[in-house]
Amino acid sequence: MNNENYRAPSQLGQWQFMALGLGGILAVIVLGAAAFFEGQREAALRGWLLGFIFWGGIGIGSIGILLLQYLTGGAWGVVIRRVAEAGSRTLPIVVLLFLPLVFGVHSIYDWATPEGITNEAVKHAVEHRGMFQTPLWWTIRSGLYFLLWGVMVYLLNNWSARQDKAGDYEESADYLGRATAFSGPTMVAFVLIVTFASVDWVMSLDASWFSTIWGLLFVAGWALSCFSFSVIILSWLMGRAPMNGVLGKRHFHDIGKLMLALVMVWAYFNFSQYLIIWSGNLPEETNWYLYRLKDGWGVVGLLLLIFHFAVPFVILLSREIKRRPTWLAGLAVFILVMRLTDMFYLIEPSPFVGAQAATGFHISVFDFLGPLAVGGLWLAAFFWQLQKRPLVPVMDPFLENAIEHGRGH
Repeated sequence: MNNENYRAPSQLGQWQFMALGLGGILAVIVLGAAAFFEGQREAALRGWLLGFIFWGGIGIGSIGILLLQYLTGGAWGVVIRRVAEAGSRTLPIVVLLFLPLVFGVHSIYDWATPEGITNEAVKHAVEHRGMFQTPLWWTIRSGLYFLLWGVMVYLLNNWSARQDKAGDYEESADYLGRATAFSGPTMVAFVLIVTFASVDWVMSLDASWFSTIWGLLFVAGWALSCFSFSVIILSWLMGRAPMNGVLGKRHFHDIGKLMLALVMVWAYFNFSQYLIIWSGNLPEETNWYLYRLKDGWGVVGLLLLIFHFAVPFVILLSREIKRRPTWLAGLAVFILVMRLTDMFYLIEPSPFVGAQAATGFHISVFDFLGPLAVGGLWLAAFFWQLQKRPLVPVMDPFLENAIEHGRGH
């Protein structure tokens, strides 16, 4: 097959330019507020953290989706591969987006300035962890996470690029086999790295609290975010050449079933965490929930229960909706909004470091500007990467079968 026949539509270049412009302007505003206005520094950096965890999670989740599709096979994996690859190759931008958090670590994590901690439980926890819970080692660990993810991204994308240039299907199958063999043990490592990263970046906002299922919440949540984002992109591509001759209703049906599974898994993990902590009734664990059950935070939790789980669950049970790309894409947008709300619920109620800390339910303008700024920059990188390669793996030995599968009844 000719690579040029599967190039991305030219409109993506316009989207890249608009996203970069919006993201750049808002990034200057948010980071400028953090740098020059001490009273707004923590709120601005928390907004940036919210955006980083949401959008960076889609990029990191793309690595997991790549590993999963190589392990399981199936037509959905062939047609989603280039979207996931483009998402994974945004990792260098994700690293750059992380740097403001490195420089602002003392402003958003109370354990970074232990001499200022007044809560005895937090002070005891930080002292017990010693060198592990310090800005230096937090930064070193984060660098290690990005390095290991980078190795995964490089190898998977390199094998995929070589597969496109293969002289025959036998050579192509060799690269496919390498990626499949690599994905088995690497999936285990990926889950462990996401666990450590989510603990360092989000759980440690409340240094005295812990949950052993925390990492799995982010594995499932980031995978759901990535699938939802991919559905939106694929739905748009389906109405345009060349993907209008590749994508079919059954591809979206398959991805919709995976979204349904992840919605249920996300709810199951959250309920398991709540049930175990609540039944244990230990003050150092239950306080995290007690704070999120009062004032307006309880309302946010109820909204997540209804709109992050119940509503998508009921809608995704419908076979007809899963087979209609525009309808499924609309639901995917809704799920992404709830994913951002979930990250807001995890991050924003955590104890503030500065004296300007808000009490009770609070929301800042930076909780909107931060995700928009990070999202604009991340999307610009994604659209750039999506245009660099054919939209399908043209030499994949299963491509023709995957296309035929999408056209089936």
